[in-house]
Amino acid sequence: MARAPKSDSVEGIVLGFVNEQNRPLNSQNVADALQKYNLKKTAVQKALDTLSDSGQISFKEYGKQKIYLARQDQFKIPNGQELDQMKKENSKLQEELETQKKAISEVEAEIRALQSNLTLGEIHAKEAKLQNEVQEMEEKLKKLRNGVVLVKPEDKKVIEETYSDKVNQWRKRKRIFKDLWDAITENSPKDPKDFKEDLGLEYDEDVGVSLQSYNDLMNLSKKRRSSY
Repeated sequence: MARAPKSDSVEGIVLGFVNEQNRPLNSQNVADALQKYNLKKTAVQKALDTLSDSGQISFKEYGKQKIYLARQDQFKIPNGQELDQMKKENSKLQEELETQKKAISEVEAEIRALQSNLTLGEIHAKEAKLQNEVQEMEEKLKKLRNGVVLVKPEDKKVIEETYSDKVNQWRKRKRIFKDLWDAITENSPKDPKDFKEDLGLEYDEDVGVSLQSYNDLMNLSKKRRSSY
């Protein structure tokens, strides 16, 4: 592969943008996005051609249009076994958290019910008792979050970072496929559904998998860390 261009050169700016986006792009997409650098479309097109000719980016031709894409061999490929393991561990933590939330909700519901039936003195006494129970449960929940070590802290950090990276890679690859699929089927006379069946393609939804559910687990982990 040719030597990487300087980051402040036209080719360097274009290469950095294509790698950062990591999705199918045509020259107009790149030129529009790089207007802040006062780059003309002809300069952008020339840089794209030079980078693709030297193998620093990939490209495909669809009719008269060229689609450019970052080289995928520079990105880390997710390991399915690791992702499955992290999914199981996060699911277990999620179940424990939901159990504690349910217990706290039941205690709070009991407080509301007692407030409408007891005398003021009885309410204060019962409330104090229940508040102590709530505090004990919250401390127990905090211990579940902080004290119960399912994995070593350093291993947990690596797992969470790896999980986040794999979910992001999944999201990027899902977007890459959609952009490529749209470009391929846009002017195709064949119905996309029939074309998909002929190729034997399956979407995540076809096999009962949801990227959003994995993303929600990742966001929940981030919220948990920020609350400590």
